[in-house]
Amino acid sequence: MASAAEQLAANMNMGSFAKATELHKRLLFTLGALLVYRIGTYVPIPGINSEAFLAFFQNPQGQRGILDMFNMFSGGAVERMAVFALNVMPYISASIIVQLMGAVYPPWEKLKKEGGESGRKQLNQYTRYLTVFLALAQSFGIAAGLNAQSGLIDQPGIFFIISTVTTLTGGTMFLMWLGEQVTARGVGNGISLIIFAGIVAVLPSTVARLLGLAQQGQMSAFALLAIAIMAVGVIVFIVFMERAQRRLLIQYPKRQEGNRMTGGERSFLPLKVNTAGVIPAIFASSLLMLPTTVATFTAQANLPEWMSWLPLVTAQLTHGQPLFMILYAILIVFFCFFYTSITFNPEDTAENLRKYGGFLPGIRPGKRTAEYLDYVLTRLTVIGAGYITAVCLLPEFLVSQMGNSLYFGGTSILIVVSVTMDTVAQIQSQLLAHQYEGLIKKAKLRGRGRGGSAPARR
Repeated sequence: MASAAEQLAANMNMGSFAKATELHKRLLFTLGALLVYRIGTYVPIPGINSEAFLAFFQNPQGQRGILDMFNMFSGGAVERMAVFALNVMPYISASIIVQLMGAVYPPWEKLKKEGGESGRKQLNQYTRYLTVFLALAQSFGIAAGLNAQSGLIDQPGIFFIISTVTTLTGGTMFLMWLGEQVTARGVGNGISLIIFAGIVAVLPSTVARLLGLAQQGQMSAFALLAIAIMAVGVIVFIVFMERAQRRLLIQYPKRQEGNRMTGGERSFLPLKVNTAGVIPAIFASSLLMLPTTVATFTAQANLPEWMSWLPLVTAQLTHGQPLFMILYAILIVFFCFFYTSITFNPEDTAENLRKYGGFLPGIRPGKRTAEYLDYVLTRLTVIGAGYITAVCLLPEFLVSQMGNSLYFGGTSILIVVSVTMDTVAQIQSQLLAHQYEGLIKKAKLRGRGRGGSAPARR
């Protein structure tokens, strides 16, 4: 028999959506915030030569390394060198660093486990401070690199560096604040939605390039249809794998309280197949693109002899090259296991189960439970690492066969599908909460009506 929540979810339709006025306000606020973000991606920083910089990015022979990934995540803001060129990448990096430090640095680990709500707020504050530092460092590197390039800026000098650092850092801090406002007053995770909007904004130009190649005869209609079917298949596969989980049965013992028995409940410990999320793909692609980025900014400089290997290596570390794909797969697998070991600790989980009286049927509490959890998690991580590797390498094989004009990263696909699933789930939870509120109001009104018509007792 279906539960009350499942029955309500089955009854949700457009009528229930039309009545959810609070959800309408949240959706409008979210759309307005994303519109503000998209407008900011077209406002260039002071002193930049927009036409020259756009020509630098549109050069089909150019390899800009990590700037290409930043440009995709920011919805083209990097190629226009807009005020939101850094996007929220410093905040994402800071969040990951704080999360990793929370697992290996004892004071932060204690703050994370025992601090409660105040500890979480303190760690969020540390994340904001680190975001400012990373934004300053990255914006200074971009400003110094642009200042050294001839033709990309109007008036090189210290004033350009200061104004660029201030503008880019301010843009990142504004986006961080905007994302927090969307999380609190809108629908979905604000930071994830900002990245989602940037990636989706690039999608129409990618589709237009495909149609243009088909019109020019450089791609057959069969190949175009095969790519479309493959894209749908990849999205379905990602949805299936992101929802896949191993549910471990947790049994709680019965206890006697007075004259009655309590406890004996059963619950489940869900272990996701992809525990690490998209972090391994982001880390791996960032590390592989660093040599290309350095080579781009030092192309016109006289390199010392000990760096003569850099151009040879960067020629192989480009999308679609065999060496790039091999290293990409190895790094993804490594970061899947590394990040999973940081975010999920079997020993802590086993200790918490033992503390509250829970146990896995057939497994002794304590050390044996931790070993069993590690056993299951390791095998799930193998499947998850293979899934992320397959999704991320598929576009690379397309690039090796059809060229860079068709490139749309596997990391971007993972982010778009994951954020869409999370946002839809939050919309459904808002509708479910609205239906519960409606049922409670109806129950109260019926109770008042019956109370008013009931005869008085003598």
